[in-house]
Amino acid sequence: MANTRTVLDAEEYPDTEVQKNRVLTLEEWQEKWVNHKIAFHQERGHQLLKKHLDTFLKGEKELRVFFPLCGKAVEMKWFADRGHSVVGVEISELGIREFFTEQNLSYSEEQIMEIPGAKVFKSSSGNISLYCCNLFDLPSYADIMLSLTRTGFQYLLSVFSYDPTKHAGPPFYVPDAEIKTLFGSVCDIHCLEKVDAFEERHKSWGIDYIIEKLYLFIEK
Repeated sequence: MANTRTVLDAEEYPDTEVQKNRVLTLEEWQEKWVNHKIAFHQERGHQLLKKHLDTFLKGEKELRVFFPLCGKAVEMKWFADRGHSVVGVEISELGIREFFTEQNLSYSEEQIMEIPGAKVFKSSSGNISLYCCNLFDLPSYADIMLSLTRTGFQYLLSVFSYDPTKHAGPPFYVPDAEIKTLFGSVCDIHCLEKVDAFEERHKSWGIDYIIEKLYLFIEK
């Protein structure tokens, strides 16, 4: 009988601590935007999100949707066009300005006095507000996300799985066990889909597979 095992059946790398001390500095992130090394940006939007958007929204209207580390994600306009309000946080002012320019949206900007050096960029329509500041000045990403949720919330998380001994990130390797540790006490965790995300450019990373997983968290 033919072997039907695919890359999606690959086992997770057993050492969940291998990238524990790997840090992407603010300078490195800013440099990626300046040098336009932003292969992580998807010009057509995140197709797994698009596919499962109705599952996430459940027909609800006028939601407030948070995009942490938003860059210039086109998905923000998807939600705004559906009548939802969007709040994003991004350290790169260049990325934020490119979002409004590329989406042909007029906007205003103002200083945030409570956060030194921070700004907020608001669409003229009023339903998109992007904050230019460092999200990681706050202590824990998972704790921040959970603190911003309301009763009955849903949360979408996309992560990548690959051999982390061959590539230091970003994107960083996030094992299932860590997701359960960080969110499992508060959320029921559902893997909506996993896809083979390997592209030609990934060969230069030294890896031979990369799997993207889309999770839906629902409040317990």
